[in-house]
Amino acid sequence: MSASKDTTSENWVDPDDGPEWSEEHFQRAAFYRKGKLIRPATGTYTKPGRPKLANPKRQVTLRLDGDVLDSFRKTGPGWQSRINDILRAAVKP
Repeated sequence: MSASKDTTSENWVDPDDGPEWSEEHFQRAAFYRKGKLIRPATGTYTKPGRPKLANPKRQVTLRLDGDVLDSFRKTGPGWQSRINDILRAAVKP
């Protein structure tokens, strides 16, 4: 019989071991009394991320011949954008 292996890659961290709250945390936090929101939270402690695009790209499923796909992939990173550029040029009047 083989020995059992530990499959956990990271040590467990107790959620009670979170960082101490500063006065700023309390000032920005939502305030509830008896389940009723008294003051909503303000701001965020996370990065805002990228701004929303006016015309975002959409994900589609497209079947291409293997040799066509391989030739684009061989050109390196950005191969999907290059396909998009070629298709855009093909539909312009």
